[in-house]
Amino acid sequence: MPSSDYRFLKACRGEPVDATPIWIMRQAGRYLPEYQAVRSKVSFLELCKTPELAAEVTIQPVDILGVDAAILFSDILIVVEAMGMPLHFDEGPPVLGSPITDRGGVDRLGVPDPEAAMPFVMETIRILRRELVGRVPLIGFSGAPFTLASYMIEGGSSANFLKLKRVMFEQPGVWHALMDKVTTAVIEYLKAQIAAGVQAVQLFDSWGGTLSPRDYREFSLPYSSRAIAELKGLGVPIIHFVQGNPALLPLVASAGSDVVGVDWRIEIGDARRLVGEGVAVQGNLEPVALFLPVEKIEERAAEIIKQAGPTGHIFNLGHGILPPTPVANAKALVDAVHRLSAVG
Repeated sequence: MPSSDYRFLKACRGEPVDATPIWIMRQAGRYLPEYQAVRSKVSFLELCKTPELAAEVTIQPVDILGVDAAILFSDILIVVEAMGMPLHFDEGPPVLGSPITDRGGVDRLGVPDPEAAMPFVMETIRILRRELVGRVPLIGFSGAPFTLASYMIEGGSSANFLKLKRVMFEQPGVWHALMDKVTTAVIEYLKAQIAAGVQAVQLFDSWGGTLSPRDYREFSLPYSSRAIAELKGLGVPIIHFVQGNPALLPLVASAGSDVVGVDWRIEIGDARRLVGEGVAVQGNLEPVALFLPVEKIEERAAEIIKQAGPTGHIFNLGHGILPPTPVANAKALVDAVHRLSAVG
């Protein structure tokens, strides 16, 4: 199998590669007409739970954009639903029934057996490994414990996370009991994904940046660190992404992942200095920059590649690709990164 097929995994380990690998966070989505065609036939949750369709939309960005890794199509709240919380999308943001308000709510949650409770995810992975053999690696993922707990307390997304932080501050016993159970579920879920065949995993902490460094250290870091520690011996790279607060980067790096994801709120050269030696970085083009003229997109890509240096960098957006993004611009970015970073 050509080594270039695995430039992504080599970059995770900080090894030299022939060109900077690129994948685009939240690859499948409304920006691709091919995705829209599949999505028009089923609801979002049906798409997540139909392995053949989930595999199809996972592969679409590999075929269309030429990215160097595929990320499993699913949703971070699938594991929360499997823990016992009703989940609805209703063509809009996710809504979780019976939000957690006290210890009784925590006690009613289960820690699911992933193969029994989420067999569609494991089957999707198995299909993808067959379909992607010799092409690109497959990335699995889970929401980080803090972000999952945020949804479980708020019942959905939030502007100020008041409910979440009141539980943290006013009922710390409830908070830590919830985080302990969620962390166990995340560990078991990612272990099952690895056993099914994913070749790297990412912890998405979309809301972790809402915390101050002091609160992140107390209320979130121990749980992400525990999850990473229990996955480290399984032989796959671990990516840890916390959005929204560059001040947290040294703490994020201390959790022990192989790669630290970086959003666009800091220059990637500064981020590399903050995370320290021996940790690869991932990022960090502003997603809205994909609406710039192609030549400006290329200029920004070149700046990021230069700052990040020749090893231990995975080029990516600083967060998920936005639905109205021109597909031609996304493809131009992928081509530019490969051209600008090519060795020799």
